Amino acid sequence: MSWYRNAVWFVKGLREYTRGGYESASKHFNPADVEVDVAGRSFLVTGANSGIGKATAKEIARRGGTVHLVCRNKERAEVAKEEIVTETGNQNIFLHIVDISNPKEIWKFAEKFQNEHKLNVLINNAGCMVNNRELTEDGLEKNFATNTLGTYIMTTALLPLLEKEADSRVITVSSGGMLVQKLNISDLQSGSGPFDGTMVYAQNKRQQVVLTEQWAKAHRNIHFSVMHPGWADTPAVRSSMPDFYERMKNSLRTDAQGADTVLWLAVSAEATKLASGLFFQDRQAVPAHLPLAWTHSSPADEEKLMEVLEEFSQKFKSVSLG
Repeated sequence: MSWYRNAVWFVKGLREYTRGGYESASKHFNPADVEVDVAGRSFLVTGANSGIGKATAKEIARRGGTVHLVCRNKERAEVAKEEIVTETGNQNIFLHIVDISNPKEIWKFAEKFQNEHKLNVLINNAGCMVNNRELTEDGLEKNFATNTLGTYIMTTALLPLLEKEADSRVITVSSGGMLVQKLNISDLQSGSGPFDGTMVYAQNKRQQVVLTEQWAKAHRNIHFSVMHPGWADTPAVRSSMPDFYERMKNSLRTDAQGADTVLWLAVSAEATKLASGLFFQDRQAVPAHLPLAWTHSSPADEEKLMEVLEEFSQKFKSVSLG
């Protein structure tokens, strides 16, 4: 059935995920949803120095929010911060240098952040698509370390802070590519068989959807959501998917169009009227599985994913915090 899922996903993508799909969907948006003042609320955006992360951070800053930029590259992050401050006039922009593929760094950051700041909204945007199997210094496959384990640790480490605030939210930027993947807990670090970076990335994004659903069940007073930004013209797409970019570059969404639903989920009152744990595209909750596709996972597999990630998380927490 994989050929069917891939074909349906690509046709769906050509129709909905491109710039034309956004322009069509946006005709039904209510501009007032995001015309809000969020002064006094604190937002953390990972992967915020470029692409969808920077576009999201900039729009939140325009609305008066306090924005924490979590980035890996210090030089690029400082340029992004300066751009956001200059364009928005918002001085409440803070920079934190953290490698999301390094679980020990995340734990150290989260412990320090909890002691110094409050947090209303966490936006898990950082991600990577490495096309050859690479291991981090901790021996973790890099895509898994960044997209899945990094997202898991950042979120769970900051849950106590989010629990303290009213109207707290967690938004994770996933991908429609996850529609072609069924959760596979037997090879989380892609160590067996041929390595296909695109499919590994898609599997990680399916894992993010499962994480969101599980968190929503466990933490009722936080609103969790996961979303697909569409096919956007970002530095990550250009570097990780050069062939796809060349073929589709004239049809790709802008960074701001890709970020629109992230912003809507982060600031609008309408978003939290919908159930926690849903998958979104263009400000609408959409199915997390294609029609007739065998991508649903068992409760046992979903619980196993959470158990394995928690084991990893606690191992690196004990190392990083002594």
